[in-house]
Amino acid sequence: MLEDRNDGVAVYRIEDGRDVGINRYIATTPHTRAICNDPTVCGVDYTRRLQRACTSVLELYRRFASVPLECRETVVLNILRGGLNFGLREALADACGWNTMGTSFISAQRVRDAEDSEDWHITESDYRKVYLPERAQIVFGDVVATGTSLHHALKLIVRSAEETGAQITRFVFFTYGGVRAEEILSDIAALCRERFDSFTGVDLFYLEGRFTVPTPATPLTIKLTGTDLVRYGALMAPEFMDSQYGSPLYPLERCIIYDAGSRAFHPAEYVADVEEYWRTDSGRALPRDRRRAFRRGGSA
Repeated sequence: MLEDRNDGVAVYRIEDGRDVGINRYIATTPHTRAICNDPTVCGVDYTRRLQRACTSVLELYRRFASVPLECRETVVLNILRGGLNFGLREALADACGWNTMGTSFISAQRVRDAEDSEDWHITESDYRKVYLPERAQIVFGDVVATGTSLHHALKLIVRSAEETGAQITRFVFFTYGGVRAEEILSDIAALCRERFDSFTGVDLFYLEGRFTVPTPATPLTIKLTGTDLVRYGALMAPEFMDSQYGSPLYPLERCIIYDAGSRAFHPAEYVADVEEYWRTDSGRALPRDRRRAFRRGGSA
């Protein structure tokens, strides 16, 4: 159901008959559509587009949010390193005119238990700098496939709140992700309702769609299980579905968004990954316009 719309940006409420205890939305913007449709969007261009997209969604969110965000209560949580891509500190400043909201950081890098395993665990989780006001509205973003990093970070935030006596009142989460995001946030919401008297709920924004994370049983020839976000079986914004046809190559892409961390912060590795896919998995050379765009260091 359409919640709100403005100038190429729209927010749809997910109503699928399931009561998961959180508010779920699909948000679509010109910037997030470009990120999905054009793999040559990378580096600074990628993070700037994602930040602008979050700004646009927050501007709409302020019009329909059941509980308004307050600067003095808002904390931007950065799950390192992928969470930095969303630029939510700057997005809140642009959308709300704020300057003094808090920011917290938690590192969480996941790896497979073994090369052929479908199970994951957290490594590189030593760094954290968590600040929570007396009442905390937590705004954050991350790409979610298995949800290993998201679950780790949320457990730490709840623990930090309990240790300091803070009240978590709300989560607002942005993701390119799959259904695991809402499963984890639903569980955390239930926990927070037990632990924090002032807790009001969760608003989850899927960017462009609630995508599918393939498993070994998913009938796709080319896939990275536990990693890729794919269109197969996804619930997508109509604007995104229409926009795909502007790129005739989209049916050949492995997924809707390649490695989000390297795409922003290690573009050379990201470009090599995309080129390797086209060379070995798709059996085709990287299209000429994309080779030119990568060489220019910009979008096609």
